[in-house]
Amino acid sequence: MKKGRGFSNCKKRIFFSLSILLMLFSCQKNTDVSQPDLGVKSVQLLNVDDYQFKDLNKNGKLDKYEDWRLTADERVADLLDQMTLEEKVGFMLISTINMGGASNDRGRGGFAGNSGVSSDLAEEDNINETNFFTRQPLPAPTLSVSGTTKGILERNLRHFILRANTKASTIAEWANNVQAVAETSRLGIPVLITSNPRNHITIDNSPGLSLGETGFSKWPGELGLAAMRDFELTREFAETAAKEWVAVGIRKGYMYMADLATEPRWGRTEGTFGEDADLAANMIHEIVLGFQGEKLNPYSVALTTKHFPGGGPQKDGKDAHFDWGKEQVYPSGMLDYHLKPFKAAIDAGTSAIMPYYAVPVNTEYEEAGFAFNKGILTDLLRDQLGFKGIINSDTGPIFMMPWGVENLSVSQRYQKALEAGVDLFSGVADPTFLLETVQEGLVSEARIDESIVRLLKEKFELGIFENPYVDVEAADSIAGNDRFQERANLALRKSIVLLRNEETILPVKPNMKVYFEKYLVSRGSDNPHIVILPETNNWDIEFINSPEQADLVVLWLIPGSGGLFGSGGAEIHNELSKNNIDVEYVNQLKANKPSVIGINFSNPWVISEIDNGNLNTVFATFGTTTDALLDVLSGKFNPTGKMPFAIPASTEAVQNNLADAPGSLEKEGYAIFNFNEGMGYQ
Repeated sequence: MKKGRGFSNCKKRIFFSLSILLMLFSCQKNTDVSQPDLGVKSVQLLNVDDYQFKDLNKNGKLDKYEDWRLTADERVADLLDQMTLEEKVGFMLISTINMGGASNDRGRGGFAGNSGVSSDLAEEDNINETNFFTRQPLPAPTLSVSGTTKGILERNLRHFILRANTKASTIAEWANNVQAVAETSRLGIPVLITSNPRNHITIDNSPGLSLGETGFSKWPGELGLAAMRDFELTREFAETAAKEWVAVGIRKGYMYMADLATEPRWGRTEGTFGEDADLAANMIHEIVLGFQGEKLNPYSVALTTKHFPGGGPQKDGKDAHFDWGKEQVYPSGMLDYHLKPFKAAIDAGTSAIMPYYAVPVNTEYEEAGFAFNKGILTDLLRDQLGFKGIINSDTGPIFMMPWGVENLSVSQRYQKALEAGVDLFSGVADPTFLLETVQEGLVSEARIDESIVRLLKEKFELGIFENPYVDVEAADSIAGNDRFQERANLALRKSIVLLRNEETILPVKPNMKVYFEKYLVSRGSDNPHIVILPETNNWDIEFINSPEQADLVVLWLIPGSGGLFGSGGAEIHNELSKNNIDVEYVNQLKANKPSVIGINFSNPWVISEIDNGNLNTVFATFGTTTDALLDVLSGKFNPTGKMPFAIPASTEAVQNNLADAPGSLEKEGYAIFNFNEGMGYQ
């Protein structure tokens, strides 16, 4: 009897324990399912199981794609079934979006009085009838700027590139109005707003590259971030920038460049992290994780890493935007070297990858532009490297840069690009031609669905189906706030590289009379001589406005090629004299006074014209501020930066370089300053 009673008590204890476990499990499950904030302008909210959901398709019931409790895959499958073919092809295009009068606004001051935001968004279509890059007629008209309401409601566009530069609250208000239009559509699918980099001090602010100075926190250029050699601060940069972008409603970045700067004449060097594959891979890894997190979430900015498989090895440094620069060459057979940063991006979970325009020459791959190259996009990127995300074409390969497939019709180009693996076509706002490609039977709807699944999943993971709206009043207090800028200021100082200090002129001695000039040829000005006379002097230096009266001359040179899109196909030169620097003026100043010469290296400039025996003190910048530079020159900040690429010793070295090889692997004598070179004060 005792034994029996003991067994019964044991069973009771087991059942009681199981009940407690079930209760705990139930509580835990309910805790995990928490009501997200729902952003709503016009659709109704549905109350189901004590939770709220958005009735995006206005049918009065909860559809699976509206149910935030389900997985992204389940929601994608449901929404895909409800989309028409017309809605799908519109979803596969991304174009520049018009922002009215705000497009030319800059920074935090001097903004236009009219933000260009209204409840009736601009209905403006801008038709390009000629190809800017070839100066030839287009095979068909393509929209470069889509009228917002028409684009969303009639053309089913849901991806837009914002190139306007204005204050944060203006962007936020405008983004909310764009999302409000999308909410009224048949399925209520939100818009994904994309931008090029907005957080860097750069020289070439051409469309598609960078916006230059904005109302966001201001960090060094990408080369400057690499020069820091501080991966923790790099991650912090990305996390900071992501907070600013999310605050204004920009949830995707056309960035960053994993390309390697192996051809010193290439016009897009400024946007890279330098010549070294391992350094660039480390930078890309930190930046992807900083912007996106371990996985996409409502606080992420999804990144589009570019330009696969690496745009650095361009023949003669010419750019593949143009027909005269479409050849990409590998004289050293180093294609694998250029893949390292992309592997790092994939490992970090980059949401999308953008192929370049170029045509690979003398490789195992077809001589067709990378957007049309199945060997590159499917065999290499997807099958070998294991990339499962979105393949986003660069702007305009179908109509403007169809390198290697010029003889194909528009429908055949779409067919070839889709077969290669492209999911999202940039630079097109009219879905007519892609729709016709499917209707003609050149591409199956099943193939279209493959791309739609990838594109939809990104948006569900970003949380914009639940709430695409932002707090307009909070935007200005978040973007560019003092706390963010304080950390950016540290980066600006850490990015400066001291290359030579032979006579120990630096740091500048206390009370020394210094003539400090920034030499910059800029648009709208015929005077490149910008004399620096700080209103607040924090450096124990006497700043004067005449070199004749100075104990020391500091000359900060900002060379510039005139911008990527100023190219006309002529030979590219790296000499300072060919890039807006008066070398005779520089040499005259050096000859008369003890001098410190700074050079902003947006490219690996050849400096032999001024390095003629008395260039004893040299520093390198990659997009920084005057205050940061003065902190280094005065010794308030001991320089720590290291060169992200080698500086060629001569024009001949540039002309004989191996386009796919970093300077560190070029012939002996190639460089006057080497990769990783940089010194501090003793």
